[in-house]
Amino acid sequence: MVSFKVNSESASFTGDSSTPLLWVLRDHLRLTGTKFGCGIGQCGACTVHIDGRAQRSCITPVAAVEGRSITTIEGLASSDGELHPVQQAWLEIDVPQCGYCQAGQIMATVDFLNTNPKPSDQDIDNGMTNLCRCGTYVRIRQAIHRAAELTGAAK
Repeated sequence: MVSFKVNSESASFTGDSSTPLLWVLRDHLRLTGTKFGCGIGQCGACTVHIDGRAQRSCITPVAAVEGRSITTIEGLASSDGELHPVQQAWLEIDVPQCGYCQAGQIMATVDFLNTNPKPSDQDIDNGMTNLCRCGTYVRIRQAIHRAAELTGAAK
């Protein structure tokens, strides 16, 4: 059995410990905000936080999260429902087109801004590796700048 926390709640998985975390989250814990994209860790649709750092859950075996803390898009807002500044920026800028990759984009951005609180356009272009098939990169960049403003870092 693998035991861990998801969105501050205790969780465990008794199946094959090599099962990708993505499928444990979606199929066993019913947290379907994390999406399957490519299955090889390239697109980032499956991005979650493990101990506060963005990681691709499609290539992370559940055994690797023993005793660790996972945050999914469902757990990003505060417990009273207040949106995270990145989520707020995404809404203000109206980033999504189809929306499929956006949970992963948001999770990656939160981690990115933790290490790059005042990013330039070049920092964003170099640091954000999640893919968007709809090509909303211009709005993603705008939302990242807006999120930096909302957190007070970009002043």
